[in-house]
Amino acid sequence: MARDPKHDILFEPIQIGPKTLRNRFYQVPHCIGAGSDRPGFQAAHRSMKAEGGWAAMNTEYCSIHPESDDTHRLSARIWDEGDVRNLRAMTDEVHKYGALAGIEMWYGAAHAPNMETRATPRGPSQFASEFETLSYCKEMDLDDIKMVQQYYVDAAYRARDAGFDIVYVYGAHSYLPLQFLNPYYNKRTDGYGGSLENRARFWVETLEKVRRAVGDDCAIATRFAIDTIYGPDQIEVEEDGIKFVEMADDFIDLWDITVGDIAEWGEDAGPSRFYQQGHTVPWVEHVKRVSKKPVLGVGRYTDPEKMTEIVTKGVVDIIGCARPSIADPFLPKKVEEGRYDDIRVCIGCNVCISRWEIGGPPMICTQNATAGEEYRRGWHPEKFAKAGSEDSVLVVGAGPSGSEAARVLMERGYTVHLYDKAEKVGGHVNQVATLPGLGEWSYHRDYRETQLDKLVKKNKHNVIALGQKPLTADDVLEYGADKVVIATGSHWNTDGTNCLTHAPIPGADASQPEQLTPEQVLSGEKKIGKRVVILNADSYFMAPSLAEKLATEGHEVTVVSGVHLGNYMHFTLEYPNMMRRLHELGIEEIGDHFCTRIEKNRLEIYNLWGDGSKRSYRGPGVFPREENKTHRWLEFDSLVLVTGRSSDNALYKELKERQSEWDENGIKGIYLIGDAEAPRLIADATFTGQRIAREIEEDNPQYPLPYKRETISWGTPHMPGGNHEIEYKI
Repeated sequence: MARDPKHDILFEPIQIGPKTLRNRFYQVPHCIGAGSDRPGFQAAHRSMKAEGGWAAMNTEYCSIHPESDDTHRLSARIWDEGDVRNLRAMTDEVHKYGALAGIEMWYGAAHAPNMETRATPRGPSQFASEFETLSYCKEMDLDDIKMVQQYYVDAAYRARDAGFDIVYVYGAHSYLPLQFLNPYYNKRTDGYGGSLENRARFWVETLEKVRRAVGDDCAIATRFAIDTIYGPDQIEVEEDGIKFVEMADDFIDLWDITVGDIAEWGEDAGPSRFYQQGHTVPWVEHVKRVSKKPVLGVGRYTDPEKMTEIVTKGVVDIIGCARPSIADPFLPKKVEEGRYDDIRVCIGCNVCISRWEIGGPPMICTQNATAGEEYRRGWHPEKFAKAGSEDSVLVVGAGPSGSEAARVLMERGYTVHLYDKAEKVGGHVNQVATLPGLGEWSYHRDYRETQLDKLVKKNKHNVIALGQKPLTADDVLEYGADKVVIATGSHWNTDGTNCLTHAPIPGADASQPEQLTPEQVLSGEKKIGKRVVILNADSYFMAPSLAEKLATEGHEVTVVSGVHLGNYMHFTLEYPNMMRRLHELGIEEIGDHFCTRIEKNRLEIYNLWGDGSKRSYRGPGVFPREENKTHRWLEFDSLVLVTGRSSDNALYKELKERQSEWDENGIKGIYLIGDAEAPRLIADATFTGQRIAREIEEDNPQYPLPYKRETISWGTPHMPGGNHEIEYKI
């Protein structure tokens, strides 16, 4: 199928300084947990996108000096020749596919806590970071300014030597150059403070010096937060923002425009809960009016129609993407070849970002289970090893893990029967996607549904059986499959079992008309009263999402939370706007409280810290102390139990108990994946489906194969030419 000719503009080459982008698809800098410490991971992940048609791949933020150390998170580093060697692995692999490689040179000032190096960061003025904890910077004097500017120059030389084509002076997300420009940080009264011209001086001078150093060999880019979205006391697009673009335009070859700051950078990397693709256009569109250079902007662009629109309207010249390039490294090729329905559309859940926010574990993706596994497990998102046998596989359950397992097994050439009692592929995603703002999460289901339909048409022996009666152990044993994958999911606890007491709550019973689980709320099977209490012991999205849903439907909602409400949403950048939304709706949160017992239309709650100054032990079953004076009763018309989940694994357990019958029924193995094994993120459930399908021929595919680790043995040389434990090859 040929692509639509109106999308041809996306494949036109563009000149940026001395370099040429082969098309308009550009992977902007984003963190993956590789840095320069894991060169195999870095090289494999970025080059996978180059193979998939992206014209340029950038590192994550790349520290230029030990004074800019973000430990415990994992940035890239370009401090010395060892880093040059490690990052060259990336540039070499990216260049093999005719793409450009870029590096985002970063100095964080007070936003770099330097917990590893213990160095003192320098900034325009002395201030405490609003993002880090107890992190201050030293105010630069004039000698400091020259020294730090030279750090950029030295790093640019090393970047050129590492093979990078594009060199960034990174000034978004409230990092150093923007700190000079922004009066929120810059309180100076000398030639680098006060007027806009003075506040812009550090950045312009640094760009000029970097351009003079490597501008003939590398394109010079800057990433600029053109509006910090805090109003007139900071950077606003139509004031200092656009004026700075005019000041610096002659010194750069490419503008990479963002919005927001570091404390709430979800305004830039907007989660789909609050922002649709292209949400930054109202700010970015100003730049093209004054700049003579190519401009790119991000906005989670997944639709070639929207991409074409913003290019043809002159909003941007280049489509900047991070999350869509993770969800589908082959997005450009699929557009180029007209395979639009094969695109794995980014759902905007920001679970990829959550890993950096947590502190630097390898990135994961809800849509693309191979993201982060390109090097260490050798997984390719579009290529699959041929089936190692002619075994048939029965997959029971078509939720995130089961549908993924079935899809990959079919791609490999296995005969697969996918069986589910539900009428539609997707499992609990079908309910979750009905929550406020989470409609785009249904793209997870849609991609697998589309691909499974294609694979069934391709191989008539594959079967998708939906809307069926639940399978019994006898049914599975007599089915005739050689191998069986159980992916039957999980459910919210009906008895209040939770992470705090690891026990049911006396009186909790979702079979009662006034008590509900989240599934019962979303199915509409019970009438919900005016006064709703949500009892929460879950730290992700369910409780705040249900609170929003019920409040917008006219209920009076109170959330009693024994854990930090929505804590994981800090990591997905949803938390600030989620809490604003709950406040806007008048939802009351009673934090640091949990429940001792539930009676008809009331529950007894207590303050978690109400026992006194020390923890005391009163013997089994005494929790909390009865004389705790913080106990009180809270009345409700309906109570929603968001206390925890349990696996639906009864079928697997019975089959395991009858393992002696497997051989006589021709069954070689039965395996448990996804939430049926243990409740988890949708991304992790999907991963288990991908993994079991990749490793189904192994002796015991229930347990993962070991993966390659990028380590150096203690005591061995680690500089170039040393005896490395592993060899970095793709």
